[in-house]
Amino acid sequence: MRPLGSAALIVAVLALGGLSGPALAASYDFVPAPQTDLNRIYRIDRITGEVSSCQYGLQEGTVGVTLCYSAGEGAGAQPPGEYGLVASRHEREGGVFRVNYRTGQMSICYVFDERVVCTPQMTPSPAASTAAPTAATPSVSSGTGASPQRP
Repeated sequence: MRPLGSAALIVAVLALGGLSGPALAASYDFVPAPQTDLNRIYRIDRITGEVSSCQYGLQEGTVGVTLCYSAGEGAGAQPPGEYGLVASRHEREGGVFRVNYRTGQMSICYVFDERVVCTPQMTPSPAASTAAPTAATPSVSSGTGASPQRP
């Protein structure tokens, strides 16, 4: 009877060990680049915020290849959080926003030099969002009816 009990215990431990692999696997989100003539998709690790990207590429004599870009400067793992990707509605934009839903921080990620790079994570300050930037926004003389465009 004892060998049967030990065997059952071993089977139970192996079964639980087999379940822990997928349970520990990272969860990813995928978002396409908003640029309408670019077939690029970005991937983010929801916990670490690491961003990578892949796209279709032509290769003569084949059906094509999947070109992937790994995390470069700023796109690697961040402090643990709850990260996601948000694409803008700008049809000519090849990058996406990385957001941390817990802290409100944001950065912009895009492919540069065969790697995905991201700007530093920033949190808009309440004072900065109500004040108009002076040097970064082009000035418009009064009476023209035009408004400066913001990125």
